[in-house]
Amino acid sequence: MDQSNLLQMLLLRGLGTTSLVADRLRHVSQDWVLSGRLDPSQASAMVDDVLKALRGETPELEQQAERQLERNRDQLLQDLGLARQKEVDELRGRIDRLEQALRQRQSSSDWTD
Repeated sequence: MDQSNLLQMLLLRGLGTTSLVADRLRHVSQDWVLSGRLDPSQASAMVDDVLKALRGETPELEQQAERQLERNRDQLLQDLGLARQKEVDELRGRIDRLEQALRQRQSSSDWTD
């Protein structure tokens, strides 16, 4: 099977599935509005939010997921007893300052000897 043809078929199926989901969501939300379970403005907002999520237009949701992943990673590193990069960088800075102070003491003691 031709790769470009396969990709085209997959894209068309994805678009078709998204379209079906959107139509079904609109239908269900209209039913909920008619039954009084949902306010018309809430229905419209809900449909818009779901369609944005389907299209990948939810940067705040992606940012929230990214923050959660970072917290999970940090917790795992802590549980394993491993240092985070920030902690390693802070220790390198402290070592550099200590080495510099030691060199200064050595050079000042060389002058006094």
